Amino acid sequence: MQPPVFSECQHPLVQSLFQRSDRELLTLFQRHPDEGKYFTAIFGRYSSIVYTLIQHQAKSPVQGDYLFAMTWRHIYHELRGLDLRFEQGASTPFTLQTWLINMTAWCIEHAELPPVESIHYSLQTSPPPLWCYVEQALDLLSPLLRITVLMAQTFHWSETRISAYLQAEGETIAPGDVKALLEEGYQRLESALPRDIRTIYLEAFPPHSNSAPALQNAT
Repeated sequence: MQPPVFSECQHPLVQSLFQRSDRELLTLFQRHPDEGKYFTAIFGRYSSIVYTLIQHQAKSPVQGDYLFAMTWRHIYHELRGLDLRFEQGASTPFTLQTWLINMTAWCIEHAELPPVESIHYSLQTSPPPLWCYVEQALDLLSPLLRITVLMAQTFHWSETRISAYLQAEGETIAPGDVKALLEEGYQRLESALPRDIRTIYLEAFPPHSNSAPALQNAT
């Protein structure tokens, strides 16, 4: 299957990093956790390799796309502590490409994928870098705002059902107050995203709705 084209790779912020080496991109990613363009550039450089490896092993395209996203989510977290010089005790420097291939193979081997009918992930609306940074931003919200946003975007609950759930958990939130709570949650979520991620992914969307597509896959 032909690897998809990710439009973020053509964004000027990402294209400006094309001349950087893998080691430079990794170092910049680790030194600047408040910027998302470095991880996005790594993703753009190696997304085709990872996608091809996964689709050759996946039982269906839907499961393949989901595993692709989960693999990049795992890569995102593991990259924070990666030191290529000492990886696997190699006598010569271990390349990022080799590490990514090995990490992809590990994810393929250990993945426990849900059945196709229960996967609602969309690679087009929630590309892996955006998903990773939305998850990071969600972790910065207060518990009340986070659960309210997730109930609305992930489970598509109505304001009345959200209010009933919160009241059952001891929160005195009337149905009419849920809308304001959601608006605050969306605003804070957008503000918590790295500025360059908002520029790369969200500038074409109207305010307060721009994070919604990725939220459906953020749990």
